[in-house]
Amino acid sequence: MPERELRTEILRIDPEHIDMEKLSLAGKVIRGGGLVAFPTETVYGLGGDALSPLSSKKIYAAKGRPSDNPLIVHIADMEHLLCIAEEIPETALKTADAFWPGPLTMILKKTELVPHETTGGLDTVAVRMPVDAVAAELIRISGGYIAAPSANTSGRPSPTSAAHVIEDLSGKIDMILDAGDADIGLESTIVDLTEDVPTILRPGFITLSMLEDVLGEVRLDPGLLDAEAMKGVRPKAPGMRYRHYAPKAPLFVVEGEKSEVTRKIEELSAGEILKGKRVGILASDDTAGQYAEALKPGCVCIRSLGNREEDRTIARSLFRVLRDFDSGEVDVIYSEAFDTPHLGMAIMNRLLKAAGHQVIEGGR
Repeated sequence: MPERELRTEILRIDPEHIDMEKLSLAGKVIRGGGLVAFPTETVYGLGGDALSPLSSKKIYAAKGRPSDNPLIVHIADMEHLLCIAEEIPETALKTADAFWPGPLTMILKKTELVPHETTGGLDTVAVRMPVDAVAAELIRISGGYIAAPSANTSGRPSPTSAAHVIEDLSGKIDMILDAGDADIGLESTIVDLTEDVPTILRPGFITLSMLEDVLGEVRLDPGLLDAEAMKGVRPKAPGMRYRHYAPKAPLFVVEGEKSEVTRKIEELSAGEILKGKRVGILASDDTAGQYAEALKPGCVCIRSLGNREEDRTIARSLFRVLRDFDSGEVDVIYSEAFDTPHLGMAIMNRLLKAAGHQVIEGGR
């Protein structure tokens, strides 16, 4: 029999003047084993009691998420780390001092307090302390430990607004806290501190160079550089093995010199339009107008992610624009590569996963 649809309550929260009565209602839901979608500075999270096996199972079920894909445990106070991490190495203390609260997740050895249902069956736990004020207060009022992946259907673009959560999860979860758009728009950096050398498992706003400044040697997980490296490997952190962030239409990333990339996208788009298909193009501020002039109006949906020199705007726009393409019912999407100065690695990580690593060279 199909599961009974829930009545999802939506509460608007002003992050500048937090209504603690509303947060108390959300906390009561989580403490009672229910699920609440809530804002963080990265994306919206789908929260449940991290110490309850049943709550974690509900999260996987609501998202349609593979149960071996670990959940991140969110805390708001440093003393709570001592309860869920068996070993806290010096690297973890340095990392927390530099980047917590903030958009960074650490992988550490877990204690018995954290169920394997939360960690995807692993003996390690992913832990983050968000800086978002609504998230921090909700964590405290809910008991101190919230397991929260992104609040979307598994595989879909991550939600940067409550509207995205409603689109994917209304009727599947108990409550959504709407506090406006997420500030960063990409999920947290994940760094594994259980190895001899700290290892980035997922790039994000906290970059490799920022971590190197604090920890010295830091390496990138081989799976970030070669998608084949993750085949048959049990994921140690969210987003490592499975296809993520994907729009409904097939997405292709075009790489190369700027002039070659724009020329190739124009060529590919024109060919699809001749077949009667509607094309989506992910562009930047300096190229969007060029596509508009070159291609047939009404058959192409062109969206600029922002200014390459201010790549935070690109990060903030990516998931929203991918969802816009779903609403625009495009048949195929071509995207420029975005190897930008600060967040380029994080942006390209999400974009390539959304594309299933389908890459076209602009000069070919």
